[in-house]
Amino acid sequence: MSLGTVISASRNSAGMSIDQLADATSVRPGLLREMENDNFVNCGGETYARGHLRNIAVALKVNPETFLSLYVEEQSTEHRKMQDLLTETNVLKPPKEKKNVSWKALASISLACIVIAGIAQIIISNSKTVTVERMIVKPTPTVSPSESASSVESASPSTNTEQAEAEMTGAIVVEISASRGKSWLFANDATGKTLFSGQLRLGSTRIIASDAIISLRVGNAGALDLTVNGKKMDSIGADGEVVNLSFDENS
Repeated sequence: MSLGTVISASRNSAGMSIDQLADATSVRPGLLREMENDNFVNCGGETYARGHLRNIAVALKVNPETFLSLYVEEQSTEHRKMQDLLTETNVLKPPKEKKNVSWKALASISLACIVIAGIAQIIISNSKTVTVERMIVKPTPTVSPSESASSVESASPSTNTEQAEAEMTGAIVVEISASRGKSWLFANDATGKTLFSGQLRLGSTRIIASDAIISLRVGNAGALDLTVNGKKMDSIGADGEVVNLSFDENS
């Protein structure tokens, strides 16, 4: 799904018209329509475009990073480091400026190293007794191929440590696979804590675990396959559809 499609789907899911969204964000209705058609030329530059996207996300109750990460991937023409982009969108704090080390300090350090090395050489040359510690290496017991095979077969494979620990405590484990296309995903637990927010690329899988309720909001539902506590679900929606789901310990 493109960024414009995600914005349009999120607006429809929130039950807002173009004019209502324009009133909530102070963004012109015409510019909103252009953005939903993946046209960001008239936004006034990338800085203003990111500001519009952040305001739109807040009005639609969507994590702003969902829109911003798609914008950087699809629309940004600046070849800058990801750290600079995240700093501009207030995700990271600006890095502190590195202080330049003067040549006088480097010369002092070099001189000190030379003096220390000379003193160490004098002490070593004047030493009459040298003690050498020997390390005894014990051979590692060999394992026969049959024993290795049996140990491998007896170990239970785990594709995800978090999922294994969650199943031992009886928690809820939801596996989301982007089998037929990419999609964006937003997950919360019962307290409203964000468990995951971002994009799932085609062929990727995300496992989310919680002790209580897991609430999901997904875009392009037709591209996803869900497995809840080891039980695969039927289709959760159509291509391009935004779907809200919730799972508890009885799911």
